[in-house]
Amino acid sequence: MSYSAFNASNPLSYVWSGNLAQAQQVPSFRWMILTLVNTPILAIFFNVIWQKIAPRKGSDPPLVFHWLPIIGSAIWYGNDPINFFQTCQERYGNVFTFILLGRKVTVALSPKGSNFVLGGKSIAFNAEGAYTHLTTPVFGKDVLYDCPNEVFMQQKKFVKFGLTTEKFRAYVGMIEDEVDEYMKKDPSFRTYQDNDINEWGSFDAIRGMAEITILTASRTLQGPEVRGSLNKTFSQLYADLDGGFTPLNFLFANLPLESYRKRDRAQKKMSDFYVDIITRRKHNPDGDHHYDMIASLLDQKYRNGDKLKDHEIAHLLIALLMGGQHTSSATLAWAMLHLASRPDVADALYNEQVKRFGNPDRSLRPMSYEDLRQLPILDSVIRETLRVHPPIHSIMRQVREDVPVPATLAAPSKDGIYVVPKDTYVLASPLISQVDSRIWKDGAQWQPSRWNDADGVAAQALHAYTDEAGEKIDYGFGVVSKGTESPYQPFGAGKHRCIGEQFAYLQIGTIIATVIRRLELRLPNPVPEHNYHTLILMPKDPKSIHYRRRKIE
Repeated sequence: MSYSAFNASNPLSYVWSGNLAQAQQVPSFRWMILTLVNTPILAIFFNVIWQKIAPRKGSDPPLVFHWLPIIGSAIWYGNDPINFFQTCQERYGNVFTFILLGRKVTVALSPKGSNFVLGGKSIAFNAEGAYTHLTTPVFGKDVLYDCPNEVFMQQKKFVKFGLTTEKFRAYVGMIEDEVDEYMKKDPSFRTYQDNDINEWGSFDAIRGMAEITILTASRTLQGPEVRGSLNKTFSQLYADLDGGFTPLNFLFANLPLESYRKRDRAQKKMSDFYVDIITRRKHNPDGDHHYDMIASLLDQKYRNGDKLKDHEIAHLLIALLMGGQHTSSATLAWAMLHLASRPDVADALYNEQVKRFGNPDRSLRPMSYEDLRQLPILDSVIRETLRVHPPIHSIMRQVREDVPVPATLAAPSKDGIYVVPKDTYVLASPLISQVDSRIWKDGAQWQPSRWNDADGVAAQALHAYTDEAGEKIDYGFGVVSKGTESPYQPFGAGKHRCIGEQFAYLQIGTIIATVIRRLELRLPNPVPEHNYHTLILMPKDPKSIHYRRRKIE
């Protein structure tokens, strides 16, 4: 039978050949449009099929199902990491892997998960590999995550030498003075500035606390030259540099964007600014600089006898300013919002000061470092704020070798224990443990009173974090508590635990105490939710706090 005869006797073949001829007449641009429309659909289809049929090792942790190839679970994780973690924990257990923009990230939840990640050896779980692409363009070369770990540990020790009790005693008065001056001059506190007005004013929690934080940090740690240079030019440099400290920069170190170019220009200018100060200090070593971090770093030497280079000191100072400002200002903003929503707690905080600092005329004397350590309500407010709103919700490490998951963290599968493979990432989220209702009663609620129970969960968690039942370790910057299995880890744990923890408590405590002794606070709206689109956990809008001058009866 001929082909023509076959077509004539086969209607289906005739229809097919007719459709083919018609398709050949479709303009090419329409094919392009159809291709553009169908390619993502096909990619999603094949991604779903591949997750179902692809061979997987029995030792691989469960993989979170995702519709989009490469993107994976990035949208869900980025928009609401807490919901993402808790949902996956219910579905897969404490250990699971998800795709984050092409990266495989294995999550380890619960206190044991934090211990697995944060207490792991640096040769296996490497912090530099996880963070250098974010921190190096902002802080600068040859410090922190841009140098060998052994050098990094020495640099942490140098900074720790600059955070002494003697200096803390001097800092309290400086911080109190800076808060007073800010409230006397900033337009947001205009109703406070007029003694005859008893009306309510308002200030933005983030803006107000961010500005106070950078003023107090520069006055204490950074030195008089830096504090005297906090003008519009410096503020713009800081803002441009801060623009490089975002989740986008964490995932992509360099993109052809203006924000990246501004970041790089600001980093160079700010580094030169610090180097100039250091040079002038060297030419005039007899100035009144003994209390600040520049003076301390100029005196330090590496184990090989070399002194810190000028650019290393400059970059460490940038890191101290940026890192401390972000975390402390976020904690302060959250604390002020909660105190404004709970006048009973704010009043108890004020009365605690009256009892400790009160004069016969009801005025309050200046605070001292020793006094601040004897204010249990203030301590509870700070700790509870850090529990519910830790600055960072996820802590990551790059995996440098295959690492087995302990059976105490995740029950072995039918094929044996799980193994986190080399060249992927691991992630711990202390926040999940800090709000876990199975550990903390009403874990998501801000209740400072929980820290007053000497036998309660909070006290036990704090003991494990600060004392570790006597378990101390020296990572190279002094003996510290390991604290990696506590359900309370607001400053991280292990060898990369924040060494500025004690200064942060001092700074945050002094600022809260100074504000509360001068102002009554009220919150016209509920306490805001977390904004997960920022690298540090900040509150969403509205975040305006109402205030008025506190009456002294």
